[in-house]
Amino acid sequence: MDSTPLNSSALQDFLLDAQILLTKAQECLQHLELIDNDPDACHCLDDTLGTLAQRAKDLGLEEVAHYADELGQLLAPACQHPQLEAQALPAVAACLTLLAWQLELVDARTGRLNLDTCEQTQLLGDLANALGQPFTQTCAPCQANDHLCNHPHVALHLHPQGK
Repeated sequence: MDSTPLNSSALQDFLLDAQILLTKAQECLQHLELIDNDPDACHCLDDTLGTLAQRAKDLGLEEVAHYADELGQLLAPACQHPQLEAQALPAVAACLTLLAWQLELVDARTGRLNLDTCEQTQLLGDLANALGQPFTQTCAPCQANDHLCNHPHVALHLHPQGK
């Protein structure tokens, strides 16, 4: 894992902006809890996660960028054809909660997270299951070494419960 110090000011600016983006994403989720499949709230959630992922990527915060991007990729199809049903919203909420924890635990010097990826993989899998979508799984060597996978992903089809 790279331990090169990041520009402290840029990192602090990102973390402040990321909290604002996360709050916006949570507000979009609350709106979806009130109004099923609201296209504006769904697109807001998708756009917010995309912005967060891109900003994290631009700063070199690969763990946060990867997770926000994976979350956005799972939500995008459900937002394009408003199908973000109420039963999937608790899984979205759990993913956003983990994202909030990740932002809290970013190393202020290096911008890295010293966390394993098991919980995020589980939560993303749960969301994929709730959405009835395939989920890309980290390749075995990267998973064994608990690294983010930069290799081509293998789609695992998770079947919704009861099907």
